[in-house]
Amino acid sequence: MDDNNPFNQHAYLAALEHSGCVSQQTGWTPLHLLVRQSSRIIAVMPLYIKTHSYGEYIFDWAWAEAYDKHQIPYYPKLVSAIPFTPVTGKRIGIASDITQPSLVWDVIKKALDGSLLEHGFSSWHCLFLPKEQFIEMSKSAEDSHSCLKRLSTQFHWQNKGYQHFDDFLAALTSRKRKDINKERAKLTPHELRFEFINAAQATTAMWHTFYACYRQTYTKRSGHSGYLNLAFFESIAKTMPENILLLLVHDIEGEVVASALYFKSTTHLYGRYWGSLVDIDGLHFEACYYQGIEYCITHNLAVFDAGAQGEHKVARGFEPMATYSTHEVIHPEFRSAIENFTFQEADNIKTYMQQLTSKLPYRQDPS
Repeated sequence: MDDNNPFNQHAYLAALEHSGCVSQQTGWTPLHLLVRQSSRIIAVMPLYIKTHSYGEYIFDWAWAEAYDKHQIPYYPKLVSAIPFTPVTGKRIGIASDITQPSLVWDVIKKALDGSLLEHGFSSWHCLFLPKEQFIEMSKSAEDSHSCLKRLSTQFHWQNKGYQHFDDFLAALTSRKRKDINKERAKLTPHELRFEFINAAQATTAMWHTFYACYRQTYTKRSGHSGYLNLAFFESIAKTMPENILLLLVHDIEGEVVASALYFKSTTHLYGRYWGSLVDIDGLHFEACYYQGIEYCITHNLAVFDAGAQGEHKVARGFEPMATYSTHEVIHPEFRSAIENFTFQEADNIKTYMQQLTSKLPYRQDPS
């Protein structure tokens, strides 16, 4: 579907299902959409029946609550997304030799709309679309109105041709440069060592240690052990090792005390999961941000996506970037109310992004 995006690979999606992380029991029932021309599959769309809104990161809890207050079921709903993974990427893969892809888009939208009526789903949602697919999904199909459009924001670090981490620091204002150096210096007394391991070289023991870190931190933060199990991580380590990096944090005695999981493409680095067995001030920022920035610079990767949300990333050089989602709601009164909400939300997001952009720590060269 998108060979350069690790999360769109069959290996990643299959691991979610085979490990049981994605299933009817977890509220993510696979219902993938295939478009056939005669017997040939010409388009695919990852699709799930959802009985809750966890693990999506485009929040519609308020919509569900409004439905509930009026005793109208909001679940089940249909969601096209990569489960638990708020990363922009193609949600529809169309064969490259199809000469009229717009017709395929119409078929897909009609199939989604038809499923709402036929199977009693309240709505369908396509999350974290690339802008070009967002535009296509937003167009009206024949005899159909345009779907609802939703804007959100994330924070990505852009590699501006830096050769070394100091080059990145030199691009910042003096105060922000000092802040980052001070933050990183907090770790000096602990004498930690940071090591990136390619998944192909990672041992079973390393994965078990990473998972112990992940579970402990997730439980401390959220009260549960996380959406993903050890079987999932072990599966992707075997089936897509070229896309995976394991960051191990060693203490002075050589013991691994923290770990982070990164994914990479030919252009992007993605920071996904992390955990720590120790409580050290500043370790999260180092393991999840600064080590990733250094890796991008060393390996000439253009973009570092360190995960959803996090306004605090701006002070560390991450820029606000728009994300796009489309939605269709079958109930006419709720559809109208939600459409008004998305209009106002989009205006607020644009203002928010402008405000954050003005707070970026980069020096302004005199014009």
